Amino acid sequence: MIKIFYGENRLEAEKAVKRALGKDYEVYEGESLQVADLPSIFQGTSLFGEGERKILLKDLTENSAVWEKIGDYLDTEHEVIVWEMKIDKRSAGYKRLKEAGAEMMEFPERKRPEMNLVFNILDTALVDGKKAVAMVEKIELTQDPYMFFGLMVTQMLKKFESSRSGGKERRIIKEMAKVDIEMKSSSIEPWMLIKGLLLQISVIR
Repeated sequence: MIKIFYGENRLEAEKAVKRALGKDYEVYEGESLQVADLPSIFQGTSLFGEGERKILLKDLTENSAVWEKIGDYLDTEHEVIVWEMKIDKRSAGYKRLKEAGAEMMEFPERKRPEMNLVFNILDTALVDGKKAVAMVEKIELTQDPYMFFGLMVTQMLKKFESSRSGGKERRIIKEMAKVDIEMKSSSIEPWMLIKGLLLQISVIR
């Protein structure tokens, strides 16, 4: 099985690689490979002679001779991920992989969220958490979750400062502080934490 991961968001791509391959896997750099190396990579056994191998191939597109031959090994019994920063979709290698139905996953660079977008989602969460979550799900693949959360906290602090009693706002800020710690220390995906917070916000009184 060969999967192609590509895109400028290297952090998210790296996380996906680790989820797919685990901790122990072989790594090969594209620039150091030759076409003659490919049979041993895709068809060879592990050092112990048996079992599925887990392999990461990096920056193969910089080695055009190797890149164009990857399509010959789509039926490999090993779990292989090809990780690229950018892919020329006009290249023969890409077209061949695409036509053969190779699994491809793009990791685009995340954008800085617009303040109005964050403001609208936060305001929605105050009355309807599920609707706010649905709004987030439409933008989460293109937005940076840490920037989004930071802007949401900023907006909530402004609401607290302008409120008269500030009871509800104070409680929401306390929940945000907990999420902030989790985002820095937990292995849970940041967007999952944000969605959970949005659901909480709607029921805080």
